[in-house]
Amino acid sequence: MARTDSVGQFEQLVLTAILTLRNDAYGVTVQAKVAELARPKEVSLGAIYVTLDRLEDKGLVASRLSDPTPERGGRSKRVYQLEALGERALEESAATARRIWQGVAEVWGKKWAKELG
Repeated sequence: MARTDSVGQFEQLVLTAILTLRNDAYGVTVQAKVAELARPKEVSLGAIYVTLDRLEDKGLVASRLSDPTPERGGRSKRVYQLEALGERALEESAATARRIWQGVAEVWGKKWAKELG
């Protein structure tokens, strides 16, 4: 069984993208969402696929082939979804991020926190 505390920042971004994309989470859409979340950093499609494979190996996501689509010349897409373990890992990451945010806001002030989010 994979350890949920071993999820890195880029993996968190990919898990978040899959969560928000729901049934439309395949390589290209995941890359676009991760690029939006990680801006101004660039995100390569290769890095997305390597991370998706790693998350699947850890049991955090599952994939399946969609029905063939005419816009892809009759080819299927590999669609990803969060597994229960992936949801738990993302929840733990979000809780940690909230604690970090609160700690920083305590030191840098409420005005800073309001300006950023």
